[in-house]
Amino acid sequence: MDELDSAIVEALQADGRRSNRDLAAALGVAPSTTLERVRSLRARGVLTGVHAHVDLAKLGRPVQAMVTVRLRPQTRQVVQGFRDFVLGLPQTLQVFVTTGTEDLLVHVAVPSTEALRDFVLDSITKRREVAGVRTDVVFDHLEKHVVTPISGS
Repeated sequence: MDELDSAIVEALQADGRRSNRDLAAALGVAPSTTLERVRSLRARGVLTGVHAHVDLAKLGRPVQAMVTVRLRPQTRQVVQGFRDFVLGLPQTLQVFVTTGTEDLLVHVAVPSTEALRDFVLDSITKRREVAGVRTDVVFDHLEKHVVTPISGS
């Protein structure tokens, strides 16, 4: 990744619907150069897609929480199976497989605290491999939508 690649990645993260012509003009390069670079970034897997950001509260899911889950036994099959299960639940936004005391961190969004309770009790703790759960309600959720590549030293 050189400076131009980094600038393209940053610009597309800020506005993924931007036209190639506008992107080229903003970066001060020819549209053909920008098009070739964007294609290369996609082919190399740097750019993996374009996604719409949604307002969870306006979708009827204003309550967010982080649910940490401890599993037993801690085998690859159990962890991956539970990861895939929880990722398939409609309340789940993100799943992180972690080290430490807990095995997974599950970011969820639900309509209410009652729905959160039901999610934890009816979907998570009923699973035999779950040895422990901790739920933390999120007061504020801020996202950094533009990630600047860090060049090696």
